[in-house]
Parts: sequence; structure tokens; C-alpha cells
Amino acid sequence: MSEPYYITTAIHYPNGRPHIGHAYEMIAADAIARFQRQAGRDVRFQTGTDEHGLKMVKTARDRGVEVRALADEMSGYFHEMAGVLNIGYDRFIRTVEPGHYAASQAIWRAMADAGDLYLDRYEGWYSVRDEAFYEEKELMVGEDGTKLSPQGTPVEWTAEETWFFRLSKYQQPLLDLYASQPDFIRPDSRRNEILRFVEGGLTDLSVSRTSFDWGVPVPDSPGHVMYVWVDALTNYITGAGYPDDTALFSKYWPANLHLIGKDIVRFHAVYWPAFLMSAKLPLPRQVFGHGFLLNRGEKMSKSVGNVVDPMALATLYGVDPLRYFLLRDVSFGQDGTFSDEAIVTRSNADLSNSFGNLAQRTLAFIAKNLGGQLETGRSDPADAELLAEVDAATREFVAQFDDLALGQGIEVWMRGVFACNAYIDAQAPWALRKTDPERMHAVLCTLVDAIRRLAITILPVIPTSAAAVLDQLGVTERDHAALLADWDPTTTPFTAPSPVFPRLELAAG
Repeated sequence: MSEPYYITTAIHYPNGRPHIGHAYEMIAADAIARFQRQAGRDVRFQTGTDEHGLKMVKTARDRGVEVRALADEMSGYFHEMAGVLNIGYDRFIRTVEPGHYAASQAIWRAMADAGDLYLDRYEGWYSVRDEAFYEEKELMVGEDGTKLSPQGTPVEWTAEETWFFRLSKYQQPLLDLYASQPDFIRPDSRRNEILRFVEGGLTDLSVSRTSFDWGVPVPDSPGHVMYVWVDALTNYITGAGYPDDTALFSKYWPANLHLIGKDIVRFHAVYWPAFLMSAKLPLPRQVFGHGFLLNRGEKMSKSVGNVVDPMALATLYGVDPLRYFLLRDVSFGQDGTFSDEAIVTRSNADLSNSFGNLAQRTLAFIAKNLGGQLETGRSDPADAELLAEVDAATREFVAQFDDLALGQGIEVWMRGVFACNAYIDAQAPWALRKTDPERMHAVLCTLVDAIRRLAITILPVIPTSAAAVLDQLGVTERDHAALLADWDPTTTPFTAPSPVFPRLELAAG
């Protein structure tokens, strides 16, 4: 039985339509999930929307609609985006689901049973945009003298009765966790940031609100709804069957990977493991905080007018070219920048001119000149050398993806593509057709086998396009085991190929 692998994105806050940052996280998680499935893992991949909180209430009020109607509409856009971007999730969760209410109340009761919840009065600084409380020492001062959160968002003084979680109790257990599992938080820059935060001392955390009622009701405490982060973080165990589906929960929990943006690492690497420790539930194995996407080097904002609709980009340039660019050009874990020109340039250079052209001219030559049929030819050391180079590239791709070094993995894959293009130019099968047909067949058999291995390898990144190449090769086995499996191209009839990677043109305007 294959080993389970549970990966989650952050659930996205739908007080507005999805932007390219949401798409990037979904695409990265999808590529990792596909990669793990190829490796034979029993993968569960969850994404979804986080629909409670004061921001949703205010947005609905501003638009003059019921908050549930806003949640339904906006969650629908994220669901639609996942479909457009070919996101192969197993579960799209919404926090308005009755099962999620039950799970949130179950973990609340478990924390209460541990003696970690108490009622008191909260007075402090709250950011509606971040749905987060901040201490005075964390605040910044804006140009106009107003107080801002560490994220640069406005804060307001809040005073109300609230339930508190004894976060201070878990300072040392958290530090012990980070010491015993150095890879619990990645990359290292995020780990160091969290270490400094926790070492600086933890104060108890306000975990309920009474100023609005759009949320999960606190058990046995009328008028209180759960602070959105208790509710939101619980989605990861809701989707794994907690508390009632014990078979599903024991199979998939703890999660192997929470993939999130760097701005919410604290909630996932401090609050979430503390809640789980309190509830006596296993902890996730890893939290990875990826960077931000910048539009031509600038942070996106509605006020600047540079927020990008990922579905528009996918329509303009194609889903797979967009996926390829984001995973290839953004160093995973760091901030990255994008532009229409960069997407077009990368796709044309790597996919159209290099891999696509390699597959197209090889298969077209076989179909046109050999009736689509290859024969066993006379081998040469150069053939084995090429396949060894391709195998080395595919093995390193696997190692890099295993380590979440997605861009480096794709860069290594391109080395295999370049080796194939150098080989076809050096061997010149079009010339061998006249001078040495037996050798020509061996060269072409070597090339189609190399293309097969490269297409299988890159499937998690560009699933539709790579599958189209494999279809043209007549290849059905597409997992990691197939990479080095014997494959006889002389048994496959090759038909004239259709171009898989058309050259892109920059959109006008």
C-alpha cells in the first residue's frame, strides 16, 4: 500500500476576486501533489476558502449584500480559478460547511478540556485586513503618523470581552519543536524569523469576538464567535476527517506539508502547533512559507492598479506556459517578479524552441520519411551517453522536487533538453537517412526514448502539454518507475504530430 501524502494550501480569503498570488500557491501545491502521485504516494491535496471574519462582514456591508451571499459568490471565483488552472485537488473546503463548524467546535472543546481557554477582557491593536492582533512593540508608524501592523496594514484599538488561549504556556514546547525538527519551518529565513518571535516571549492570544456574529459559535458561550484563525486553521483537520471520520484522519493526518504565503507563517508555525499540542493532536510535518509575486518588481495593490487576474493571463498565454513560468522563474521560498514579456520569453525559449521543437522535428521526421515506423538500428556510444545525461537530469529533478526546490528542478530538466538538441544536431539523422539508414534508426530510437523520459518528468509542471507529447509517443506508463523502464519505440506507429507548444506573442496594449 502506498504511503499517504497530505498537502494543503492556505485557504484563501474571498473578500475579493483571486489574484496571481493565489494562483501561484495553488499551482505550486498542484505540481508537488502531482509529483508525489507520480512517485506512487497516496496523495490528498486540499485547498479552499476561509469565509468568516470581520473583513467579510465589512465587504458585504459596503456592497449591500448578505455576507453568506458574498461568501458564496466569491468562493465560486476561487473554485473557478482552480478549474481553469488545472488544479487537481482532492478536496475544496469552505469554512461555512456544517462539518467544519463541528470540527472547529471539537478542537475548541479539546483545548478547553486542557485548561487552555479562559474568559477575560481584551484591549489592544487589531488589524481588520490581517485578521490579527498585534502588540504595541510590533507596530510601525505610517507617514501620516497612524499606527500600522508589521505588514503595513491599519490597526485600530479594540476592547471587548474575549476568550483567551494560553499561548504563553507553549513557548518552550514550541522552541523544543523547532530544535528537534529543524525542517518544521522552511525556508530558513522564515524559521529564523519565527525563532526570534517565540524567543522574545509569547503572550496569551485572544481567540473569540463579540463585535460580530459571522463565524463559528463558541461552544457554551452565547454571543462569542471564534476568532477567524482558530476556525481557519482547523480546516486542515476538517478536511482530513476530524473529529468523526477516524479512518480518514488516521490515514492522512498529520499533514506532510502546509504550503502558505510568508505573511501568515506565524499563524501556522506558532498558533497552529500550539492549538494542536493543547488538543493533544499530532503536529503537521512541515510549514513552507513561499514568497510574494511582484508585478514588474512592484508589490500589487488595488490602489496602484497593478493587480493581475490569473485567469486573464491563462487565457492570453495558456495554462501550461503560465504554470511553467511561475515554477521555473520564481525561486521557491523567495519573492519573485513577473511580467507579460517574461512569460512569453520563457515559454518561447524553453517550451517552444527547445523541448517543443525537439519533439516536433523528431516525430515529424519519422512520420514523413519513415512511414511512422522505426526499426532497430546500429547503436553508438553517443546514444548511451545521451540517455545517461537525460537520466541524470531526471534523477536530479526528482531530488530537487523532493526538496521543494521547484525552479532548480526545472532548470536541471532543461539540461536534459539541451543535451537532446545537441545530440540531434551532431548526429543529423536527416543526413544519415541517405548515408547510413541503420544508424539513423538508432539515433531516432534514442531521441524518442529521451523525449519520453523528459515528458514524464515534467508532467507535474505542465500536465496537459506533457501528456500531449506522451500521447503522440503512444506512452501510457507515466509514473517515476517508467522513467528508466525498458521501452521499445520500434513497436509504436508514429503519426504526424500536432505542435504542442506554439510560440507565444505578447498581448497588445
